[in-house]
Amino acid sequence: MIRVVLIGSGNVAVHLAKALEKTESIRLVQYFSRTDRNKHYFSENIPHTKDMVSLVEADVYLIAIRDEAIEEVASQISDRKGLVLHTSGSISLKSLRSAKRYGVLYPVQTFSKDRELDWKKIPLALEASSPDAMALLRELASSLSDRVYEIDSVRRKKLHLSAVFANNFSNHMFALAEELCQENQLDFELLKPLISETGKKVISIPPEEAQTGPARRHDYTVLEEQANELNRDKKVIYEMLSQSISSRYPKNET
Repeated sequence: MIRVVLIGSGNVAVHLAKALEKTESIRLVQYFSRTDRNKHYFSENIPHTKDMVSLVEADVYLIAIRDEAIEEVASQISDRKGLVLHTSGSISLKSLRSAKRYGVLYPVQTFSKDRELDWKKIPLALEASSPDAMALLRELASSLSDRVYEIDSVRRKKLHLSAVFANNFSNHMFALAEELCQENQLDFELLKPLISETGKKVISIPPEEAQTGPARRHDYTVLEEQANELNRDKKVIYEMLSQSISSRYPKNET
């Protein structure tokens, strides 16, 4: 049985708590949060502390907090014997070097507290300070997911950057699309089947092949007309993305 202390209470921490509780080979023995703000998302059976000094002994200390605080928090538990992990995609393994044993468990997924997820399908990117640390980390990760990969800090940062394009930027496009609908008294529900099909297509075929639209067709009349319908901020985005798309496809493509 792997004893885990979870440090954090945000989106990732909430989902980790739920997943860890469902795993028979893992026992979530405590979680740390400076406030009670998200306490209702955690089981009452999990002891809660607001004091880092009061952390109990555990095999793993799993840090799931904002990136800029990881190194400081890790330094506060550097005397612990357990494996210290963070869950960030962009922060180096070296941020935990004050600990005796340390590593990274980065879930390649977007998290919202009220959305249920199947952890068995979530890719987990692992990195550790030593072979014995990796052995424990891999045991923990394999209890959560069927998709476990060893990826070093340099490549993990590139993976996170790719995720920003795939998730954060695409979601921002959805937000702008919803705003355009609202501005023109249109129901955003009209676009949801299109959004759903777009997601399905990039899973079944390469995104490069899935691309459609006036920018791929080099339909400059439509591109100019649509750009002129937008306010300054959206027009800049529209023209930049259209140019990026057009440059990837030959004009004589059929």
